[in-house]
Amino acid sequence: MFTKILIANRGEIACRVIKTARKMGIKTVAVYSEADKDALHVDLADEAVCIGPAPSKDSYLVMDRIIAACKQTGAEAVHPGYGFLSENAEFSRRLEEEGIKFIGPKHYSVAKMGDKIESKKLAIEAKVNTIPGYNDAIAGPAEAVEIAKKIGYPVMIKASAGGGGKGLRVAYNDEQAFEGFSSCVNEARNSFGDDRVFIEKYVLEPRHIEIQVLGDSHGNYVYLNERDCSIQRRHQKVIEEAPSPFVDAEMRKAMGEQAVALARAVNYESAGTVEFVVSGATKEFYFLEMNTRLQVEHPVTELITGLDLVEQMIRVAAGEKLPLSQADVKINGWAMECRINAEDPFRGFLPSTGRLVRFQPPAEVDGQVRVDTGVYDGGEISMFYDSMIAKLIVHGATRDQAIGRMRDALNAFVIRGISSNIPFQAALMQHPRFCSGNFNTGFIAEEFPKGFDASMVPHDDPALLAAVAAYVHRSYIDRAARVSGQLPGHERAVGNEWVVIRLGTDNQNELLPVTATPVAGGYAVTLNGETYTIKSDWQLGQALFNGTCNGNEFTLQVERHKMRYRLFHWGTQADFLVMSKRAAELQSLMPVKLPPDLSKFLLSPMPGLLREVSVSEGQEVKAGEKLAVIEAMKMENLLKAEQDGKVKKVVIKPGASLAVDDVIIEFE
Repeated sequence: MFTKILIANRGEIACRVIKTARKMGIKTVAVYSEADKDALHVDLADEAVCIGPAPSKDSYLVMDRIIAACKQTGAEAVHPGYGFLSENAEFSRRLEEEGIKFIGPKHYSVAKMGDKIESKKLAIEAKVNTIPGYNDAIAGPAEAVEIAKKIGYPVMIKASAGGGGKGLRVAYNDEQAFEGFSSCVNEARNSFGDDRVFIEKYVLEPRHIEIQVLGDSHGNYVYLNERDCSIQRRHQKVIEEAPSPFVDAEMRKAMGEQAVALARAVNYESAGTVEFVVSGATKEFYFLEMNTRLQVEHPVTELITGLDLVEQMIRVAAGEKLPLSQADVKINGWAMECRINAEDPFRGFLPSTGRLVRFQPPAEVDGQVRVDTGVYDGGEISMFYDSMIAKLIVHGATRDQAIGRMRDALNAFVIRGISSNIPFQAALMQHPRFCSGNFNTGFIAEEFPKGFDASMVPHDDPALLAAVAAYVHRSYIDRAARVSGQLPGHERAVGNEWVVIRLGTDNQNELLPVTATPVAGGYAVTLNGETYTIKSDWQLGQALFNGTCNGNEFTLQVERHKMRYRLFHWGTQADFLVMSKRAAELQSLMPVKLPPDLSKFLLSPMPGLLREVSVSEGQEVKAGEKLAVIEAMKMENLLKAEQDGKVKKVVIKPGASLAVDDVIIEFE
């Protein structure tokens, strides 16, 4: 067994590998860019080596620097995690030549299966079901359009070396095929160093089902059942679960056997994933691609099988045999994973970067709640890397129990300083269609066609939120009365009658007269003729509010913004003011401040790098025309004109770093 391994990655997956290595008694080496010098994986590892500047192409993608770090520290093996160099056959080969073990498949397996074009050809030879398409690299966008028309729209444009939703677009017409091809090429070049792109038919109403496989150097192979990764946004997975509510035992066996046959065909050694797209109507399945690495969503497989996949990868790389046969593989309960990303669901899921002013994940419970993360309270979310903050994984005896545990865990996950997709994840967890298991990869686009906002998640008991707002406000007022230096016998009397104002859009506020009366352990809040007796040990300033309402436990989050209170619960976000009756009357007379007219400016909607400005001063533009491209968190974002106009001035040139609301272009 190895005594020291190097992790050629960052973030949560680097921390994940370190955790298993430590359990196995193996020392670890972290590598880091200048932007990651204070990262959690650097702190957790036994040793750490800086490998270059912040951009991935200058650090985490530079093989020479990683190999040099191995030699410098005496690391005997390298775990690549996912992304970066994890599916780079040249990296695997070079490590082998240097006498360093690659904790993953052999370079020839990576070359055959990591290349999406070649892997599809091999799958056809192995008689695995494949999707119709054009399986060779495409020269340019014009050729892409012609190929797409021959296949028939809709089509998927995919980077050959892609993964994780990067370098992938769906096109429904010639214009989308032309633009999609160009974006895929750029994303693939920047993320993977390989700009080859191919096209295949897009299966309507698809389910994304993947099979986890394990192989060793002794000819042993098993499949570890399936994961359902159909809840996706822009082709990036949002929620994963195992097993799938769609797959039956017969389909599981057929898909698993095909996945193993494919792995056997390339003498696959390590953990790998064979991805299939499955027709929701006919249950026909087609080979999509094989990921020759550890998947982001591997924890759900671990929770239902009891296996540590990272440990198995390390043991296989060290020459050991698999510890189980196919007959030993079981399904124990149900597991789900939510990807917690640094993005603002209320602003079109735009990337959010900056300091984690507060990072308080829910408490981990062995066998029930698990949090995999690479960040910490006070850490920084950088614009240079992927948007993932953490993975929240739960396990239950049934799917319904897993959903319930995930909802509770999301309620208890506190992130401040940047925006996160937790409200959206909470909304998905209570969506009837998701709860029924009747969904496909188009679920989010179909159910949230105009994006997401808090109004789409009406609370099943909005009076509870108003009652908690009254509780919190009364707590602040009582504290102020206690510390105000009053003379004995002349204490300030705090009244019980208040008005809770729920702030709505366009100044459409809801006024709720309430009484908040102290009781043992809390307050009894009465509104609309109902009494909510709320008891809690909540302290002023705490983000997490745990308590009981009329004896029933609940958890929500609360923030104070000057006079306002913002509450988060079950995906609902609500803002409140709590005032005396007279103050509420005066508040209703306050004029509404209108926002400034910014229609003559193109503003940056996110922090990032201005990759391209597509127009020039004096140019006439039409609605829908491309204006600029911003790169943020390894993704390209196209900004288009919302209306016809004429460019007055290009304020910021390509290559500049942007902050939110920076003016890029001014119109006449």
